[in-house]
Amino acid sequence: MKLFDYAGVIHLHSEYSFDGSTPIADIIAAAEENRIDFLMLTDHDNLMARDRGWEGWHGETLLVVGQEIAPRFNHYLAFRIERAVEMPKDTADAPPQAYINRVSEQGGIGFIAHPDHQGAAKFHVKHYPWLDWNVEKYDGIGIWDFMTDWQESLSGYPQALTSYFLPFLFLRGPKAETLRRWDQLNQSRQIVGIGECDNHNTKKRVFGFNLEVFPFRKAFRYLRTHVLLNAPLRKEQESDIGALYDALRKGRVYVAHDYLKPATGFSFSLSDGRQVYHMGDLVNSQAAMKISAELPAPAKIRVIADGRSICEKYAQTCTLEVTDPGVYRIEAYLKSWGRFRPWIFSNPIYIRGH
Repeated sequence: MKLFDYAGVIHLHSEYSFDGSTPIADIIAAAEENRIDFLMLTDHDNLMARDRGWEGWHGETLLVVGQEIAPRFNHYLAFRIERAVEMPKDTADAPPQAYINRVSEQGGIGFIAHPDHQGAAKFHVKHYPWLDWNVEKYDGIGIWDFMTDWQESLSGYPQALTSYFLPFLFLRGPKAETLRRWDQLNQSRQIVGIGECDNHNTKKRVFGFNLEVFPFRKAFRYLRTHVLLNAPLRKEQESDIGALYDALRKGRVYVAHDYLKPATGFSFSLSDGRQVYHMGDLVNSQAAMKISAELPAPAKIRVIADGRSICEKYAQTCTLEVTDPGVYRIEAYLKSWGRFRPWIFSNPIYIRGH
């Protein structure tokens, strides 16, 4: 079965967020410039962009409007909801299960945002981690967030300025604790991993100069979430948005640092000799199976099973026979500027024994 790969950016803020500043028209123009297939907007606590008619196709970019539910901690990205989830006036103690339930009751899709965000105390960036891991009914988590990753490079002014102009050199990939938790969660049920941008185009004054952190035309160059669809998008708003949501919910998704090299064309599948399975699929079998991964360029490939690396090789393709039940996913690291840098992180294929 041929799958169609679309690269998008999830989690970003426009002028409709209290801490955003960029008109949506400018965001769309930046997406078009960077050849982004879809945007999933998440302004804080509102769906105003949809109310004002922005959801839909704009040239070659499809804009989808969601909401970031944003109390002090435990931020949550909500999509496919008809009405915004309202928060109490004092959001400090808002129970996350309550707003997860409100999203679920609308038939929505929800993702835990930047779960291990630490901020940057030296530059007065607050920390916004997810704290309550007893919650249920969420669909996935952000496994790699551009702003979370970049902010951890802000250890001093010289390094901060260098990382501002060359952020790709400072991105370290998904945090180890995030991947470890994601692998653990996937042992009991499917938890879809997405990439996040979380860009606000914040205005800062540094050494007397006005800086935008980051202009969207720059922020869109880096982390992207790729979705794999059974059929191409047709420029029909309702069905195309539905296809994106279906792929996200199924876990037909991988996350890539496309600035290093566009990852379109990556594939990860599993075959039992009769049928081919893809990311997000659940396979009930005790027979020997073959994992296959293909990359757009040679890289260091790791096959991860239940959180452990079971195979590592430098190649453009990788095949491996597996016999044990488990949760299998792929990581790839591309050699760039003298070292291997995090590039591609797939969602799992799940093999369950009878």
